[in-house]
Amino acid sequence: MAVRRPPRPHRFDVYIATGGLLGGLLLVGLGVSTRPATEPIVLLDGTPPVLVPLVVMSGCELLRRTAPRAALLTGTAALTLDTVTRGSVATLLMFTDLVYAAVVYGPPASARRIPWVTGLLTVAGTVVPFAVWRRPEALLIGVVIGAVAFGPAATGWIVRDHRDAADTARLRAEQTALLAEKDRSQAVLAERARMARELHDMVANHLSAIAIHSTAALSIDDPETSRQALRVVRENSVDGLTEMRRLIGILRDGGGEREPAATPTLDGLAALVEGARANGLDVTLDADPGRVPAPVELAAYRIVQESLTNALKHACPGRVTVSLGRRDGLLDVRVSSPYGHRDGGPRAPGSGAGLVGMRERAALLGGAFEAGPEGARWTVRAALPLTEGAPQ
Repeated sequence: MAVRRPPRPHRFDVYIATGGLLGGLLLVGLGVSTRPATEPIVLLDGTPPVLVPLVVMSGCELLRRTAPRAALLTGTAALTLDTVTRGSVATLLMFTDLVYAAVVYGPPASARRIPWVTGLLTVAGTVVPFAVWRRPEALLIGVVIGAVAFGPAATGWIVRDHRDAADTARLRAEQTALLAEKDRSQAVLAERARMARELHDMVANHLSAIAIHSTAALSIDDPETSRQALRVVRENSVDGLTEMRRLIGILRDGGGEREPAATPTLDGLAALVEGARANGLDVTLDADPGRVPAPVELAAYRIVQESLTNALKHACPGRVTVSLGRRDGLLDVRVSSPYGHRDGGPRAPGSGAGLVGMRERAALLGGAFEAGPEGARWTVRAALPLTEGAPQ
């Protein structure tokens, strides 16, 4: 079992104790004391010399930080012993420092009690002697007690109060900095997620079409089919580059705090459907949503775009239906495509990020999202609130 060693005195406390002891010895050697040598003092037989309380008080200074209450109690006893001698100025000054240190470095309970106790002693030392002797000089006793005890205690309380206030302010500043860093990290993660969704939604459709038609050009030995496939590949490559340039423009403009003018809207659904038809899908569009908020408009467009991309990659041959309409304060988006086993698996690989991105877009607006098989068809449904900034 390890033996716990007592804490070592602070270096500054050692300096105070050494300086007080040497200064006290010098004053004793010079004959300086708190009472003149001619003052008649009734001393007890065997009165201890003035050096004993001086040495004890110096030892208490070593404990002013590590054990302030014990140092103050022992110092009080040493000061009491000093009063029956000629007295030492150094002993008296070191006692005032012990009172100050007990308030500054002691427990909170002691720091609150000591000013009250010394204040009451000061009042008592003023009133009682004057009431007994009825002489104005008796008031000086209270003045001395106040200067020796209450003054240092009040000063220590002021210093401790300012120190505690500074610690509280520093802690609050650290907490504010941590919260700001947390908010910044969350904002960075949210922005990264937004850019990931934008990148996926803008490019995945074009790359899927390129992969499918290039596969067809390689697998079918027909010049006309190859030319048509290469034509589609070129168109999707150009469109994909345009979308990529738009995303790069968002990043260069400071992280996309505002969308550029080329942000897709629901008016572009017709062109989106035409592009899907050119890629080989049989698509019908039924959309009459009216005027909707810009965030809802962008989310609906991206959900339709990603649904058509998934249909191009995974759907069986058949008609794909796209419908948008208002219902109970919501924009209802529905995309349905043939669902079932297809020989050869999907025509383009998928990672599942598209469904995650669509669900995130709906959740950010406070809406609902579902995707799954319904009989022989795969249906994507999204309900987006039409009241901007008021999630359901």
